[in-house]
Amino acid sequence: MQMTPNTSHTTSILAVNDMHGGVTDNPAVKSAKLRFGIIGNAPALAEAVARAIRVAPIDLSVLVTGESGSGKEFFPKIIHQNSPRKHAKYIAVNCGAIPEGTIDSELFGHEKGAFTGAVASRKGYFEEADGGTIFLDEVAELPMTTQARLLRVLETGEYLKVGSSVVQSTNIRIVAATNVDLQKAIADGRFREDLYYRLSTVQICVPPLRRRGDDIMLLAGKFAADFAEKYRMPGISFDDNARRLLLTYPWPGNVRQLKNVIEQIALFDAGATITREVLQSYLPDRSNALPVLSGDGGGAHSYASEREMLFNLIFNLRARIDTLTTIIRDSGIGNVDEDGKPTDTHSPHSSHSAALMPLTPAVEITPLSNSIDDEREVITKALRDNNGRRRDAAAQLNISERTLYRKIKEYNLE
Repeated sequence: MQMTPNTSHTTSILAVNDMHGGVTDNPAVKSAKLRFGIIGNAPALAEAVARAIRVAPIDLSVLVTGESGSGKEFFPKIIHQNSPRKHAKYIAVNCGAIPEGTIDSELFGHEKGAFTGAVASRKGYFEEADGGTIFLDEVAELPMTTQARLLRVLETGEYLKVGSSVVQSTNIRIVAATNVDLQKAIADGRFREDLYYRLSTVQICVPPLRRRGDDIMLLAGKFAADFAEKYRMPGISFDDNARRLLLTYPWPGNVRQLKNVIEQIALFDAGATITREVLQSYLPDRSNALPVLSGDGGGAHSYASEREMLFNLIFNLRARIDTLTTIIRDSGIGNVDEDGKPTDTHSPHSSHSAALMPLTPAVEITPLSNSIDDEREVITKALRDNNGRRRDAAAQLNISERTLYRKIKEYNLE
C-alpha cells in the first residue's frame, strides 16, 4: 500500500516547510484554502491545512479529529488532491449512516447469494476506489467486526468479500475522521486499540469555531452575503453588540450552526442591522446561563425562531390566498367572499352557472339499498350491465373497487 512520493508533490511539501511569514501567510496554505473554500485566518486552522499538505505526498493513514460541524470533510480532499493518487478515485463514506447489517457489504462488496437479497455480485467501496483514497467519516461508529476487517486492510492490503473465501488485494489510502474521543471509546470497549494506532499514523486536529477568533465574523459575513444573493433579499449587518455576541458565543455546533443561524436571520430580518437582542432570539441559549431548575418559563426561549418561522409561513400563505381570491374574482369564473370561500351564485340566467355545474354521468348511478336483498340485486345488475367488468360496475355504483370486491365476496356473486 506504500507509494514513493514523486518530485511534483515533494515541491508542495517544501513550499509548506518554507514558512518565512508563518503558516498563516504561507502561499501553499493560502492556495489550498482558496481552492477548497476554507474561510479563516486562525493559526490553528492554518496549521491543520499545512499539516494536511505536508502529509499528502507520503502514503500514510491519516486521522482527522474535531468537533461536529468544524469542517473535517475538507482535509481528506486536500490530502487526496495533493497526493500521487489525485487522478484516481476519491470516495467519501459516512460510516454512521450505513446500517450495521450492511456495512461490510458496502465497504468490501459481496458475492451472489451471500445473503437474502444478494441477487448479484457487487463491488465494495474498497474495490471501487482501488488506487485512490477512501474517506471514512464517523469511523468510530463502525461495528467491532467491521473494525477487524478494516485493520486487516490497513496491515496487509487484503480483504474478503462477504460470502467469499477468495482473498482480494487493494492499493488504497485511508483517511478517517471522528468527533468521538477514541481513547475513551477504547476504554469503553467500543473501539479497537490496534486499529486506532494504525489509523492515527498522522493526526490532524481541526479547531472548533469558538477558538478561531475573528474567523467567526469572516464566516458570518460570507454566509450573509451568500444567502442574500441566494434568496434575492437585502443583505444584513451587525451592530457592535451583536458582533461581540457572535465572537463570545460558544457555538457548540461550530461552522454548521453559525451557517444555520445566519441563514435564518437572512430570511426573516433581511435588510436589517442585527442587534444583540435579535441575534440572541436565534440562538438556542439566549442567556448563556445555568440550566433552569424550575419549569416557569425555562424553555420559552427555545421556540422563538420556530414561532417566528411559523408566523411568516402563515402570513405568506394568507397573502397567496388573497392573490388567488383576487384572480378568481377578476376572471369571472366564480364568486368568492373575502375569506376565499365560494358564494352561492346559481341562477338560471347566470352565464357561468352552467360551467360550474357538475357533469351528469352517462350511466345513471343507483345508490346501494339498505336492504341486503336489494343491495345484492343492485350489484348483480351493475355487473350484468357492464359485462362483468368490476371497475366499470364500481364506477356505476359510485363505490370503490375494493368495496365492490368485498360485497361480491360477501354475497357469493363470484
